[in-house]
Amino acid sequence: MADPKKKVMFCPLMSVGTNVDMVCIEDRCAWFLPSVKKCAVYMNAYNALLDVTEKQKRR
Repeated sequence: MADPKKKVMFCPLMSVGTNVDMVCIEDRCAWFLPSVKKCAVYMNAYNALLDVTEKQKRR
């Protein structure tokens, strides 16, 4: 699995269903957002997590 101490990003799409984490190809990927230097899939998941967390706090 990914080592959190290293700043290597892994592709969530290419890593699905494998036992090996695939390294992000960054600028060569259509899902990469250069403005935030993150994957669009990661950003969608992160935003969904923030949304769920906010909704749980309201309860």
